[in-house]
Amino acid sequence: MDRQYEKRKKMVYQFICDEFYVPMKMKEMAAILQVKKDDRQDLKEILDALEAEGKIHRTQKGNYIKGQANRLAGIYQAHARGFGFVSIEGSDDDVFIPEEESNGALQGDEVEIQITRGAGKREGLRQEGKVIRIIKRGTSQIVGYYQKNKTFGFVLPDNQKFLQDVFVPEEKSKGAVTGHKVVVRLTSYGGDGKKPEGEVVEILGHVNDPGTDVLSIAMSYELPIEFPEKVRNQAERVAKPVSDADRAGRRDLRDVSMVTIDGEDAKDLDDAVSLNVCDGYYYLGVHIADVTNYVQENSALDREAKKRGTSVYLADRVIPMLPHTLSNGICSLNEGEDRLALSCLMKINEKGEIVDHEIVESVIRVDRRMTYTAVKRILEDGDEEQCRIYRDFVPMFQQMQTLSALLRAKRHRRGAVDFDFPETKVVLDETGCPVALKAYERNTATKLIEDFMLAANETVAEDFFWREIPFVYRIHEAPDEEKIRKLAVFLHNFGYTMHVGTNEIHPKEIQKLLARVEGKPEEPMIARLALRSMKQAKYTPENEGHFGLATAYYTHFTSPIRRYPDLQIHRIIKEILRGRMNEERICHYQSILEEVTKHASETERRAEEAERETVKLKKVQYMKDKIGEEYEGVISGITKWGMYVELPNTIEGLVHVANMTDDHYEYIEDRYEMQGIHTGKTYRLGQTILVRVIGADELQRTIDFEPGKERN
Repeated sequence: MDRQYEKRKKMVYQFICDEFYVPMKMKEMAAILQVKKDDRQDLKEILDALEAEGKIHRTQKGNYIKGQANRLAGIYQAHARGFGFVSIEGSDDDVFIPEEESNGALQGDEVEIQITRGAGKREGLRQEGKVIRIIKRGTSQIVGYYQKNKTFGFVLPDNQKFLQDVFVPEEKSKGAVTGHKVVVRLTSYGGDGKKPEGEVVEILGHVNDPGTDVLSIAMSYELPIEFPEKVRNQAERVAKPVSDADRAGRRDLRDVSMVTIDGEDAKDLDDAVSLNVCDGYYYLGVHIADVTNYVQENSALDREAKKRGTSVYLADRVIPMLPHTLSNGICSLNEGEDRLALSCLMKINEKGEIVDHEIVESVIRVDRRMTYTAVKRILEDGDEEQCRIYRDFVPMFQQMQTLSALLRAKRHRRGAVDFDFPETKVVLDETGCPVALKAYERNTATKLIEDFMLAANETVAEDFFWREIPFVYRIHEAPDEEKIRKLAVFLHNFGYTMHVGTNEIHPKEIQKLLARVEGKPEEPMIARLALRSMKQAKYTPENEGHFGLATAYYTHFTSPIRRYPDLQIHRIIKEILRGRMNEERICHYQSILEEVTKHASETERRAEEAERETVKLKKVQYMKDKIGEEYEGVISGITKWGMYVELPNTIEGLVHVANMTDDHYEYIEDRYEMQGIHTGKTYRLGQTILVRVIGADELQRTIDFEPGKERN
């Protein structure tokens, strides 16, 4: 009997595993397998046994689907529409989780899942799964809009991925009233028909108060706003003027002519540059603030900096990694002040090749605090007044421009990719309301600083790679082959080709593509799709090269005021320079760098998301009084629910199919087109169209368009 049972079980499992199999209920399965009514209990027992073994599973709708014996753990990412995805560490592909299989998982939860479809990863079949259990909750507090009822209240979460309102008993409301933005700590995660429950721990202000909107975003990402008193006190104690003792043992470069070049509103100046030309060589100095002199390892300052990971630049404020006493004070390379630095001194030939270098602890004194605008006016515009004011530095700026071009050409020859997107600068009035949107200008001045910083970062990375000691690298892995092939198919629809090798693509192919689309209407859209096909750069102790820059060695050395990995790198460099990198210190760094780099990558992602959400919010606010106005834009994306259109000021909105009323439009997926079934009218990616603004939703942070009236 056991043998017969195992035989039947094997037959049922093979049936479920058949590649033409679709999920079905037991009754349908029994009919296909010709199982008699009296034997259906046996079939049920077999299905239960297979599910217990993890080979199949039964959905909430009663359908049986192939499963996977092993279970995976990952982070649940909710979607506003109810479904979600689980990202598995070490895997490039997320696992789709249908709404009915989420098992109460919320945004950010660590969950255990079972693969239910696509276990064999057949081409075109996305992996699906179900949440088996919640390992660890990822959300302890949320930020949202408080709505008061008679004896209780609700908080409507700002985060659209948190799908349920939070119930707040009156005695736990902290006196909040309707219209307050609040931080609520979750005391129950709900389930079985009950809403999550919480208590108000902080009232951020009324929804209409200036600054409350940005503060709400910062708090929703759990960005630390205030520094603990212990950290502030320590910063005050260590921020002493540079003394003779500080200068001892350092290379004195105070007589070397050098400048800082930053934006007009920059206050944390952590890099200075110097240049002189002799015997056909360029002697470039990149001088970086020696923050480690003031932030000792494992001090209160260091622990707080590590926790923050990075400074965060929001629309109306900066949340710094270090207290202003340091970041805007003794660690900032202010004009005319003695400062401690780490200097990367490079000798560069006329081909842009770095033929020699030296990394030293130094003491410097910046001669002039320059702005990108002033240097641009000197080099691009030949502005007579600026040339007169800075006449002593004009020859150096001209030499810098020449060297910058050499370095850029060298990077271009090896295939480095330059994604030149117009990032948005939001101009706010004194109440925090957006009054203008501008693209951050990339000019000769911004490019030369970028080129010099890249040169220093590469030089430091290669130097310390060959020393074979623990170090922090900035890596950018090669794109996933499948994503690149999908991109190649998409490009083919636009008449572009891209050579994809058997196992890899060279960055030069991306570079060539961007050159071919430069200046064409479809350029922004194709460039963004190419970028989305790439992997995200990250920090790691293992050097795996940087695909986008087409270099085998890269690190972040140049911004220790605002990036913790740079601070950690400076610490390692100084131990080497001072001869202290013994076996004990090597073991120490080997033991901590894995965790340090992982955390730094995570805080970087958090900062990028918060910055992006702030800009999205301000764009929506900017468009709220533009309802009814018409603009010309470019179709930047097409989906089955509508077309995304980007305006010249970088604002993107959705033309929903419901608002395309002149015809019934269908999405032609393989051509990325919208086509009217009666008129044949077609909308394509990259096409310029006229749109009218019909909605701007601050809560959803979305902008809605409808097609505008065509002009003759």
